[in-house]
Amino acid sequence: RVLEVISKTAASAAFVVLGATRWTAGDPVASWLLAGLVLCAMGDLCLLWDRSFDLGLAVFLLGHLAYVGAFRAAVPMAGWPLLVATPVALTGIGAASWLWPRLGARRAPVLLYILAISLMVWGALSTLARGALPWTAGVGAVFFYLSDLAVARQRFVHADFLNRGLGLPAYYAAQVLLALTIASTSPFA
Repeated sequence: RVLEVISKTAASAAFVVLGATRWTAGDPVASWLLAGLVLCAMGDLCLLWDRSFDLGLAVFLLGHLAYVGAFRAAVPMAGWPLLVATPVALTGIGAASWLWPRLGARRAPVLLYILAISLMVWGALSTLARGALPWTAGVGAVFFYLSDLAVARQRFVHADFLNRGLGLPAYYAAQVLLALTIASTSPFA
C-alpha cells in the first residue's frame, strides 16, 4: 500500500512537472492545460482512499473543465464541429446507460462527470480537427476517456485487474500527451 501511494504520487507529480517545464506565462492554452494537470494530480491523490472517492470525482471534474478552458482558448466553442460532437455524445450516452443502474446515490455526480469529460473530448478533437493544437491533445483526451471507463468499470461494474491493467497506462499516457500539448511544441507533433 505504501508503495502504491508513493508510486502514484510520483507518477502524477511527473506529468505536472513535465507540463510546468513546457509552460510559458501569458499563454492561456498552456495555463489552462497546466491547471488541468495539477487538478488531475490532486484527484489522483484523492482516489488513493475509498472514503475520498467523491472528492476525487469533483476534483477530476474541475480538471476536465480546465482542459475545456484550454481547448476553448485554442478554438472558440462556436468553431467546434458538430460532426465531432456526435460520436462523443453517443459514447457518453452509452456510458451513462451502462452505468445508470449501478450508480445509486451517485447518479447525478457521475452524469455530470460524463458530461464534463465528453465536453473535454469534443474540445480536444475539435482543436485537432481545426489544426489549432497537435495530435497529442486529441489522443490524450481519448485516452483519458478510456481510462475513466476502466475506473467506472472497477468502481461500479466489476472489480478486477483488467481495469487497472488497461486504465492506469491509458490514464498516464493521456496526462503525458496533454502535458506535451503545452506550448504546442511536442517533439511528436
